[in-house]
Amino acid sequence: MAFVCRSFSLPLPPSQTTQKPRLSRAPVVSALSNEELRRAPARGTPSALESRVSLVLALVSQATTATQRRLEELAEETAKYALPRRYEARNFEEALMSVPNLETVKYRVLKQTEQYEIREVEPYYVAETTMPSRNGFDFNGASQSFNVLASYLFGKNTGNEQMEMTTPVYTQKVESSGKKMDMTTPVITKRSSDQEKWQMSFVMPSKYGSNLPLPKDQSVTIKEVRKKIVAVTAFSGFVTDEDVSRRESKLREALKTDLEFQLKDGALVEVAQFNPPFTLPFTRRNEIALEVERITK
Repeated sequence: MAFVCRSFSLPLPPSQTTQKPRLSRAPVVSALSNEELRRAPARGTPSALESRVSLVLALVSQATTATQRRLEELAEETAKYALPRRYEARNFEEALMSVPNLETVKYRVLKQTEQYEIREVEPYYVAETTMPSRNGFDFNGASQSFNVLASYLFGKNTGNEQMEMTTPVYTQKVESSGKKMDMTTPVITKRSSDQEKWQMSFVMPSKYGSNLPLPKDQSVTIKEVRKKIVAVTAFSGFVTDEDVSRRESKLREALKTDLEFQLKDGALVEVAQFNPPFTLPFTRRNEIALEVERITK
């Protein structure tokens, strides 16, 4: 029995101690490796953290590009006011005037005198609205009308289109019969002689032509302004009804001696304002205009 005990207590040969573990553990090691491979992401596929980092970087890059583009647009728009263009000056007052470098109504100068300029104005489209004030240059009434037209221009239309601003802003009387006279350039305000009403109009960007989106506000209407000839005189400062009345009378009187052009029957004054409100008074450019026609011999 002692022999038997000793034989069972003897350690096994080295070849037997190393071979069994290899035979028994090899399948286990292989199985664990396959499981790890199934759980691990495939080669070339980013992990969840890498995906989030890439997304954040992409969004930051996109935001940076959008911000840079917006800053460039803002700088371009600012330059239109910071670096304005000037009209040909005929006197010291006009030499101080400047206007934003924005699109304006196209015209051709037919004649120049010391007191006025005769222009042939090309056709254009306007958006117009009736002003609530009895005065053409009442601040509250003008502001309300301006905001209504600006809302249409900047997206309150059937196409949700944001259109560019143009110059100038016109204010014009309406004939007593109620028929609206044609106007020139960006914003025009007209008054009805019998109802003491004024209308304001924005000139539309020429690139749209007749394909303008319709206004959502029913108080805004779109119309085409025909080609016409006008007599124009420029002045600076803020516009008042008294100032317009005085300058209109002076222009009418000057046109009486013109041998080529005469006032058109029923011509009513229109006032163009080119500058934003923050412009210094003595650098602002305003114009009053009366429609004229050639004198037939």
